[in-house]
Amino acid sequence: MYKENIEKINKDSEYSLGDSVELLKSFKITKFDQSVDLSVNLGVDPKHADQLVRGTVSLPHGTGKSIKVLVMTNDDEKNKECLDNGADFAGFKEYVEKIEGGWFDFDVMIATPDLMVEIGKLGRFLGPRKLMPNPKSGTVTNDVIKALSEVKAGKVEFRVDKYGIIHVSVGRCSFTKDQLVDNVEVCMNAIMKSKPASVKGTYLKKVFVSCTMSPSVRIDKNSFIK
Repeated sequence: MYKENIEKINKDSEYSLGDSVELLKSFKITKFDQSVDLSVNLGVDPKHADQLVRGTVSLPHGTGKSIKVLVMTNDDEKNKECLDNGADFAGFKEYVEKIEGGWFDFDVMIATPDLMVEIGKLGRFLGPRKLMPNPKSGTVTNDVIKALSEVKAGKVEFRVDKYGIIHVSVGRCSFTKDQLVDNVEVCMNAIMKSKPASVKGTYLKKVFVSCTMSPSVRIDKNSFIK
């Protein structure tokens, strides 16, 4: 299947965003609904703190994935309100103990600022799994209900890795072409706006889109440079 799909791609070509998505959707697919992922190679040096590219963006059509959210507050009424508004888990001490015991059955943690000293002690568990809440991603806040609704609605975080590449999910293969195009455009707009002032030369090097088990398709980066 992979070989048949890769034969459809001209490796020497950069495709428009619309054509890239059409090509992805023409691939022979697996029985499960694969994630559609955006990979962006940036001309930054992540070793320098002032060149770390990180942010959040609300995708207009969501990611198509059911996100499990753990809300950490020390307020029983607030925890109940969070559960009533779609949180999968809400509490504090009991979840600290569960995490220390190896439980990680959630995708995003939202916490109030007053608990971050205690939650910081869980860094060795949460850090490697990219589950540590952070003010820059909007997951450390007193307005946990708002943060919860944004995450459930399709808010995603992007962050450059040590190789200068951002990987972020922008939907599912079952999405329509227009939905995927919209999500990619909004995500790329946020990444372009996050360009550090200290970056000289080429910021956007390469852009690719792929499914979980498909070859990647290179998108013409000039369509995102304004």
